[in-house]
Amino acid sequence: MIRIAALGSVALLALSACSAPAPAPAAPAPKSPPIPAAPAPTANRLTAEGFGPLRIGMTRAEVVAAMGEDANPDAVGGPDPATCDMFRPTRAPDGLLVMIENGVLTSIHLGRNTVVDTDRGLRIGDTAAAVKLAYGSAARISPHKYVDAPAEYITVWTTADDSGPAARGLRYEIGADGRVQGIAVGGSSIEYVEGCA
Repeated sequence: MIRIAALGSVALLALSACSAPAPAPAAPAPKSPPIPAAPAPTANRLTAEGFGPLRIGMTRAEVVAAMGEDANPDAVGGPDPATCDMFRPTRAPDGLLVMIENGVLTSIHLGRNTVVDTDRGLRIGDTAAAVKLAYGSAARISPHKYVDAPAEYITVWTTADDSGPAARGLRYEIGADGRVQGIAVGGSSIEYVEGCA
């Protein structure tokens, strides 16, 4: 009898478990943030398109909003600053200058610096051989305008057009010691020899 009562209790428990309400559904997992279309630019890398928040084609006002006003407003950046001006924004690394032509950022220049490098890892002080190795047959070599060889210019265009508004490239100025002494990135103004000219 005790055995029958025990079996009856077990059966009742089994039946009540089957008819128990289903547990409430779990709260939906929080949505993950959207994946950005492109990774954020690396702060210390020069590319044919720009540097950090600076992008070739920005207006002067956008350049100032991104990196600050002219760090040395008394310096003359070009013979006619309304047409062409070069300056270092206050939040830019030492040695980095922007070129503004007719109100638009056309190129970025690096004259001295050990912090900033290019997207190929090249910097001021690297050898011409390292630049040529990094770019291979894409590198165009031309003689330096004022200094004898081994001084030269190494230019790499990342677009098919190297003279129109969409042109983008990098230019390495090699000094008499065979090392990079200047880097310019951006549009066709990277081929100017003396600042705005």
